[in-house]
Amino acid sequence: MIERLSQPPEVKKSLLIALIFTACTAVSPVSIAGTVIGSTHSIKMSSFNLSSQKWQNRVLLVFAPSVDNHSYQQQMQLFNQHQNGFTDRDLVLVQVLATDKSYANGQLIDESSAVKLRNRFGVDQENFRVILVGKDGGVKRSDTKPVQAAAIFEQIDAMPMRQQEMRSSR
Repeated sequence: MIERLSQPPEVKKSLLIALIFTACTAVSPVSIAGTVIGSTHSIKMSSFNLSSQKWQNRVLLVFAPSVDNHSYQQQMQLFNQHQNGFTDRDLVLVQVLATDKSYANGQLIDESSAVKLRNRFGVDQENFRVILVGKDGGVKRSDTKPVQAAAIFEQIDAMPMRQQEMRSSR
């Protein structure tokens, strides 16, 4: 320890940068509860454009008034154990919250993106809604109550595009 303290300032600075980088990597959110689901496609966020996902990812939108909303909390618990299922199906989770921050795969999205999504799907700020958008950009299901991940996965797995994906990955 004493040897490290006596090292030149540039070495100390390099060590500090490495430690900070390691710490940031270690504490990055990695669960659905923390809102990150590994997708096969990385998404750069600050603004979220649904059309940029077309033919790349399916999008699962969860609209809620806030993180304190009972339906929202229940929905996140239902998804929490199914991270691999999201990844396998190229499914991006977008949480659109009226009074809290909104996220797409754990990346913060700006307020204007959240407002555009609410307007596009006609979801009022006080309403809870789960909407599945297919890779073709079309709405595949819409629920007003929390829905099991398995039900969403079953519906996706029955889609012709997903059937083709499963055949080609064998």
